[in-house]
Amino acid sequence: MKNSFVSNILLTFVWVVLTGDFHFTNYLFGFILSYFILMVITSGARKAKYFTIVPKLINFVFFFVYELIKANLQVAWEVGTPKLHMRPGIIKVPLTVQSDAGITLLANMITLTPGTLSLDVSDDKKVLYVHAMYIDDKEEFVAGIKNGFEKRILDILT
Repeated sequence: MKNSFVSNILLTFVWVVLTGDFHFTNYLFGFILSYFILMVITSGARKAKYFTIVPKLINFVFFFVYELIKANLQVAWEVGTPKLHMRPGIIKVPLTVQSDAGITLLANMITLTPGTLSLDVSDDKKVLYVHAMYIDDKEEFVAGIKNGFEKRILDILT
């Protein structure tokens, strides 16, 4: 995976130097172009993990941005209206992800989303405690985390 990424970066810089355009969009285009070139070149060889993980990372970033915007709008609505609509609580979220890196990433993504805060992880790493401003249905809240952030983290890490 490291060799594919380094090759992708090197081809990106070759593209930028050959075109003479040093703007961010040209770097991005060169990265995408070299990614597809490397994918075509290595298609006959074993399937490199690099070519499966990059789309998953992009999906994860877009999902996080979507959740971030949605949560920001919900909290902004709460602040801007005179009546409180909050239903706060602390929820136990059972964890499927077991690695320290995965748990840390999940806890940070939850905390970075407005209206939610990761509080603690159980000693056996099987439960994450989360405080949320809006809890209508506990099972729905847990399913949202498990089918959202945790599923995408597991896709990236495995």
